[in-house]
Amino acid sequence: QVHLVESGGGLVQAGGSLRLSCAASGTIATIYTMGWFRQGLGGQRDLVATITKVGAAIYGDSVKGRFTITRDNNKKTVNLQMNGLTPEDSDVYDCNADVRRRIGDAYVDNVWGRGTQGAVSS
Repeated sequence: QVHLVESGGGLVQAGGSLRLSCAASGTIATIYTMGWFRQGLGGQRDLVATITKVGAAIYGDSVKGRFTITRDNNKKTVNLQMNGLTPEDSDVYDCNADVRRRIGDAYVDNVWGRGTQGAVSS
């Protein structure tokens, strides 16, 4: 089993910052792409940012220039630095990872965390 646990959510004023973290644990051989999604109005999980194992990042249009995703492969963590926050950024942020659990496995599991709440007041 693989588990993702998010932390770092909270309440900030508009223009402020939050730093989210996500830690992976369990049976893991390799973690490939990791990312952050926010649930959106209908729980549809919109792209915030993803990052490959070698550090190539993709950002959603609404967060480009404000958010930065990083990862630490040794610690099995992915972080999201969120700056210049607006009330529109308020959401539940979900961590996601593609995980190869064992070296001999031919498949990759897609794993989700439970989410962490980021709230931005005006």
